[in-house]
Formats: sequence, structure tokens, C-alpha cells
Amino acid sequence: MGQAAKVLQLFKTLHRTRQQVFKNDARALEAARIKINEEFKRNKSETSPKKIEELIKIGSDVELILRTSVIQGIHTDHNTLKLVPRKDLLIENVPYCDAPTQKQ
Repeated sequence: MGQAAKVLQLFKTLHRTRQQVFKNDARALEAARIKINEEFKRNKSETSPKKIEELIKIGSDVELILRTSVIQGIHTDHNTLKLVPRKDLLIENVPYCDAPTQKQ
């Protein structure tokens, strides 16, 4: 696959991920759309294949972080947030321990 095709595929993937991660949050959807478009426009004239590969790697890493680490929170009242995890975030079922054990 050529670099132009990789760049276009990354652009589309980032926008699809944005739509999943920020679903039902118009402000976050718009901010992410603007940021993605801004970054791609800023680097539109890049011609160095090495630099383009580096930028593709950065974009892929950002997409992975968005997909696996971002969770939505909805304000239910003044001091309360309701977390809305997506199914792909519920992969690991690691029990949480409020009181860590001491290492000996």
C-alpha cells in the first residue's frame, strides 16, 4: 500500500474512532474533528517518506489510545459523574484492590 493510501486510511480510521469514542457528545465530536483535520492539513505538504511514516505512526498511536483509554463521563448532578464504558474497553476483568498489599 502506498503512503498516500495509508494516510487516507489513517484519516478515515481516526474519524471513525472519534465517532465511537465521543458518541452523543457534540462538543467533543466537533473538537476532535477540528483537531484531526487541522493536523492533517498542517502536514499536507510533507514530502519526506521518513517523516510521513513517522507521522503515520503517531496518528496510529493516537487512534489506539483513543480507542482503548478514553471513557465518557456524564454529569448526573453537581458532584457526580456517570461513566459510560464502551464494550471494547471492558476487555480485561482485573479486580480492583482499594488497599494495596505491602511488598516484603
